[in-house]
Amino acid sequence: MKILSWNVNGLRANISKGFVERISELSPDIICVQETKMQRGQVEVDLPEYGEYWNSAEKKGYSGTAIFTKLKPLEYTLGMGIDEHDREGRLITLFFENFILVNVYTPNSQRELKRIDYRMKWEDDFRKYLLELDKINPVIIGGDLNVAHEEIDIKNPDTNRKSAGFTDFERNKMTELLSSGFTDTFRFLYPDKTDAYTWWSPWANSRERNVGWRLDYFLVSNRLNSLVVDSLIHPGVFGSDHCPVELIISID
Repeated sequence: MKILSWNVNGLRANISKGFVERISELSPDIICVQETKMQRGQVEVDLPEYGEYWNSAEKKGYSGTAIFTKLKPLEYTLGMGIDEHDREGRLITLFFENFILVNVYTPNSQRELKRIDYRMKWEDDFRKYLLELDKINPVIIGGDLNVAHEEIDIKNPDTNRKSAGFTDFERNKMTELLSSGFTDTFRFLYPDKTDAYTWWSPWANSRERNVGWRLDYFLVSNRLNSLVVDSLIHPGVFGSDHCPVELIISID
């Protein structure tokens, strides 16, 4: 099974830049999309083979997630059941017979870490949510986690120690999540691979120079590790300031 995750930085804009064509080329079974910035029905997404699940933010043109899937889930939920977290459309969970898929768009801590306290609360509640799911079935998490976990995951670690997405607070929460029973599939397969990024600033030709951050992940419950076939980054796919990431896993 192939699962794709992509922060599209506005789905309507991305569609005009070839979103449907890119999906057709990559041909995943499931697509997790973050930062849709729209309500369902505002634009036609021409993917007739896929069922659609949407979670839009209350605030128009902000945040939002969607899943397009060829596999019909047994059930689905939106959000994690906590009102302060569920207003921004950041979470969709699909329940299948042998696994649970979570599509997540983690809140950014913002400039001057204006939202770091909220981010820490989100991290703790999200981890608890995943651990409860993990009691039911093994979990696959795909999405923009808004953190470069280790120094290898960012081009310039020394100059970004106090930047949102690379503070000790955020990195430690990622470590805590992984330590609670989950695996970063990319680092599981490619522990020493450098210059592997999924997001680039729009300034100073950052993408052309590959001055980036790895913010987008597939995590799995540890007991799925042996089923992971590959975990890929697609830096050559354009249309957003993020590129897609892909998980190939022997599960159905």
